[in-house]
Amino acid sequence: MRNLLFASLMILTGLLVGCGTPSFLITPVANTSQIEEVTVAKGSGWSPPKVAIIEVEGILANARTGGFMQPTENALSLFTQQLARAAEDDSVKAVVLRINSPGGTVTASDTMYQMVEKFRSATHKPVIASAQDITASGAYYIACAADKIVAHPTSVIGSIGVIFNTFDVSDGMAKLGIRSVAIKSAPLKDLASPFHHLSDEERAVMQAMVDEYYHRFIHIVQSNRHIKDEQTLKLVTDGRVFSGTRAVELGLADQVGLLPDALALAQSMAHCSNAAIVMYKRPYGYRGSIYASEPAEPPQANTLHLELPVAQLSLPPGFYYLWQP
Repeated sequence: MRNLLFASLMILTGLLVGCGTPSFLITPVANTSQIEEVTVAKGSGWSPPKVAIIEVEGILANARTGGFMQPTENALSLFTQQLARAAEDDSVKAVVLRINSPGGTVTASDTMYQMVEKFRSATHKPVIASAQDITASGAYYIACAADKIVAHPTSVIGSIGVIFNTFDVSDGMAKLGIRSVAIKSAPLKDLASPFHHLSDEERAVMQAMVDEYYHRFIHIVQSNRHIKDEQTLKLVTDGRVFSGTRAVELGLADQVGLLPDALALAQSMAHCSNAAIVMYKRPYGYRGSIYASEPAEPPQANTLHLELPVAQLSLPPGFYYLWQP
């Protein structure tokens, strides 16, 4: 019986793949650096103006993300291209940042913030931040560069602060009889290494850097949100998060609303109520509506698709404006 089953399986395999050893054919699809404009809501009239939606989603870092057999993307690079496209197009009258992110690295967050500020200064086009599920830490840092922040009532907003994570495995290694030896040029060259206990001097150095980045964040909030009450400012900058409704009450956002409300506000501020709504995409990822998800659709080919999400635990060492519940 077993031999008959094996023979049947071999015959079936031969019929499916032909003679010879079975194999898989993988057809590569090259990534392109180009972006294309997609209209997700038509305007009215002849050659209507446009409002562009630009996504700020996922972990914000100047690094490529993506998985095996998936298109890779650098969030900072894509954001730069999209903002430049909106700046160069005279028919784009306003931009809505659709934000759904827990934040990211200090540098990526600050870079994207400065890009939005320069965009507003150079083009005088209004920018509206639309807070979706999460607009926390570095993502909120970027939102502060917008003219207005519209928060979904159930959004998670806040987590204003800085975090530097390290760990200490020295005791566990000692139990196994393992000891790390660093040949270093100066006492602090292996600063915050997981292979030794954090010294008081090391902690002081790292805390000073965290404090520096934290004060920069507070300055951004004070400069853009104009929260005058000291008690309120202390409350909103202690690292906690708030609902969108509460964020409006505290001055972290301007009004409660959905994405269409943010788009309507952008149209109103730009005096273009008849504007079409557009998005920018890579050719391999069609976005069919204003709520289209961030991950690009896989190329339409007979290929194996593996979804390999990037875990926060795999983030490289560094300073982060990041909400890590």
